[in-house]
Amino acid sequence: MYVYETLSEAINGLRERGFVTDFNLQENCLVCANEKFNIADFEIVEVHRFEGATNPDDSSVLYVIESTKGHKGILVSAYGVYADSMSEEMAKKLSLHPGH
Repeated sequence: MYVYETLSEAINGLRERGFVTDFNLQENCLVCANEKFNIADFEIVEVHRFEGATNPDDSSVLYVIESTKGHKGILVSAYGVYADSMSEEMAKKLSLHPGH
């Protein structure tokens, strides 16, 4: 498992490892370049959490994703009070790796 100190370090390291697609979260799917990925169309391969240094509201989570179509990329999301809204199914999918 890779360990990163900051979100920017993680993004740069993952880009070097081939995770170049930027996924965006919608209520029940991920989207990139006008292509939708339903819950069954991708797997979370790593999860990295980052705490805000001075403000807990600045916390974020970085999901490392591989799609069934071969896309490798990342999804950056806030968590806590400002977490993105999503369906219950998507929330379950993204919480499958709580120990990371």
